[in-house]
Amino acid sequence: MATMTHDAPVLQAPPSRFATGVLFAVVSAFAFGLSGTLAKGLLDAGWTPAAAVTARIVVGALVLLPPGLLALRGRWHLLRANARMLLVYGLVAVAGTQFAYFSAVQHLQVGVALLLEYTAPVLVIGWLWLRHGQRPSPLIGVGCVVAGGGLVLVLDVVTGAGLHPVGVLWALLAMLGVATYFVLSAQEGNGLPLLVLASAGMVVGAVSLLALGAVGLLEMTWSTAPATYGGTEVPWWAAAVALGVVTAALAYVTGIAAGRRLGSRLASFVALTEVLFALAAAWLVLGEVPATVQFAGGVLILVGVVLVKLGEPRGR
Repeated sequence: MATMTHDAPVLQAPPSRFATGVLFAVVSAFAFGLSGTLAKGLLDAGWTPAAAVTARIVVGALVLLPPGLLALRGRWHLLRANARMLLVYGLVAVAGTQFAYFSAVQHLQVGVALLLEYTAPVLVIGWLWLRHGQRPSPLIGVGCVVAGGGLVLVLDVVTGAGLHPVGVLWALLAMLGVATYFVLSAQEGNGLPLLVLASAGMVVGAVSLLALGAVGLLEMTWSTAPATYGGTEVPWWAAAVALGVVTAALAYVTGIAAGRRLGSRLASFVALTEVLFALAAAWLVLGEVPATVQFAGGVLILVGVVLVKLGEPRGR
């Protein structure tokens, strides 16, 4: 695997690079946050979660493959030189995360599984500290605690919920996949255009998920019944295309762009706003009104992100 770069180049980034990085991160969080709402229409129509996610990644791969090949411009040596990294990105950050999450929710409440998965920023901080000597400042530590508390409130985790050991293990593996996504997305020294990284990861992930379904490790059930959103029926293929284009292709491309501008640490914390966009989408499209405590949690997440940014070391 290519050496995982740290966040040093980001520390010296001009304000415009930081601003575009935040914009890309917010767009990525927004796109990822729509996945639950868009997938719900397919799930209610008879699709299994694994089938919906596989369709999402397959459509994303089909959309990104042509621009990825154009961005490669015949430089096939980049694929050979970064073959292991691309495999890890596709197998772990794309397919592995999805497989681990669906395995986790078979034993845990959805909120608990998401809470464990979304602790990935802490793992990113640990990686940067142990691998690159970037010891987090006290302000970053405070930001972690504040954002984590907000995440607990937003996900509305039931106090005293049972923690099945197998489910916890799968959720922690999903967290590892998310952390891998942030760390690999922030790499710039490998020469891979972001479209190449995104498209290759999607292709590897799609093939992996289809293989898991073929051997029976993922339950794949499809339906041609229309998906319903707020009383409006949408053809199943239109819902699947929207799921793949927005929550896979757009989400991963902008996420990689954000990581390369902000660094893996800050990008991972800004990505926590995904849960806020997920709540907003469910509210506007499905009529699921968030509780007051979830609004309070959203404020805490934003405060935590600001604290992490303020705690980032200044450029030389």
